[in-house]
Amino acid sequence: MRSFKHSIDQSVIKESSKSSHGIRNDMIDHSGTIWQQDCLFTKTARLLTSSRNLTHCCAKTSFHQFRYFHYIGGKLYTMKLDKPAFHAIFTPELKELIRLFDKHNYELRIAGGAVRDLLMDKVPHDIDFATTATPDQMKEMFELERVRLINMKGEKHGTITARINDKENFEVTTLRIDVVTDGRHAEVEFTKDWQLDANRRDLTINAMFLGFDGTIYDYFNGIEDLENKIIRFVGDAECRIQEDYLRILRYFRFYGRIAKSAYQHEQDTLEAIKKNSAGLKGISGERIWMELKKIVNGRFAAEIIKTMVDVGITTHIGFPSSPDVGEFLAVYELHQRLKLSNHELSIILFVVDHRDEPMGDNPLKFCQHLSIDTSGKDGKRTERICELIKYKGDSELLKQYSSWEQPKFPVSGNDLISRGMIRGPVFAKTLTKLRDIWKESDFVKTREELVEEIEDIAKQMAAEVPVKKKKKKT
Repeated sequence: MRSFKHSIDQSVIKESSKSSHGIRNDMIDHSGTIWQQDCLFTKTARLLTSSRNLTHCCAKTSFHQFRYFHYIGGKLYTMKLDKPAFHAIFTPELKELIRLFDKHNYELRIAGGAVRDLLMDKVPHDIDFATTATPDQMKEMFELERVRLINMKGEKHGTITARINDKENFEVTTLRIDVVTDGRHAEVEFTKDWQLDANRRDLTINAMFLGFDGTIYDYFNGIEDLENKIIRFVGDAECRIQEDYLRILRYFRFYGRIAKSAYQHEQDTLEAIKKNSAGLKGISGERIWMELKKIVNGRFAAEIIKTMVDVGITTHIGFPSSPDVGEFLAVYELHQRLKLSNHELSIILFVVDHRDEPMGDNPLKFCQHLSIDTSGKDGKRTERICELIKYKGDSELLKQYSSWEQPKFPVSGNDLISRGMIRGPVFAKTLTKLRDIWKESDFVKTREELVEEIEDIAKQMAAEVPVKKKKKKT
């Protein structure tokens, strides 16, 4: 590899040092080496020009945000894909989408996980598309072609959703670069360079593109890693993780899906995860659970959970400080040996979760309240609690609970909305508090009585919910 200073076009440096805007998308010299810069370009260039084989440098700014400077040494490798799963995706609607982008001279390719699945000859559940067209250009094109656009929430991140022939939705995202990120969200700039976009993706197996002629574009050895069942971050693992800490859990999820064996992790990757695991504390519970449940239901789940405990992740995602890994492994091994259904496994886990909770002086009331607080259909919920009572060995309680018919909570979210409340933390806490009041009344409080209390409870909950301070722009 040529030295860093020789791979940067000096005229580009001179021109770029005058720019106060941030990343420029035309900084590509004839060797194919790419340099992304921000307002600190000149200073950083002096610092790095003596370095060889540099793959990624991230500079921390105020408010725990990161600005990125990239020297990308990825080499493009292409191959042709000709598998049944690939040919199966070409619906009339997809063909029409391709025709529109061709007509308007914009590049369009399949991106990310769908390429990985198609290489494995699996028809993907969802297909993401990437394009050189900006959101404004896509909107102009679709409006001109009278294509309906839906769900415009993703536009600021470059995503436009088009509904073709009123049958199929397609999410198309402009090629982009992460300029600033706080480990959860990123400010992006659009680009026309496919390699720059690939560089911002999480794993090598998810950083490929696929043209509709079957050409796969692979900049970071994703094809080879997929063939060898290796899960590896694109470029520097630590910087990839710092862009979005949820990538730690995504790494383990894809490890369970792809890897050959339970303990094939690269040590450098585990070290990067361990060093940055505290970043998971800033990720919402909903996002963590979406990944965690896929890990638990995937291959090597027991071993992966053990590895997660060993590298110190679990304390940052809601596990106790000293989780009983042995008990989890025992339940998991039982599941593997007996091939339990998901329903049977959920009953076992429910019993394990609640078996040590004291039922107090009124066990029936405890079970009734637990039933109200447990999600799921009535029949499955009742079955879980009956199995818990059996575990406790209380036949009289089992008879009492089995004869109890659970009433329906009389208040819904619509009651709060009709009184001017907006969905959010206060909304959720108010609804939960109303449910608790209803439970403590032995389920006799009426809808009218509960609705009367909405305003007072909402004020109380609003006082308890911390106000998020807006970060100052730097």
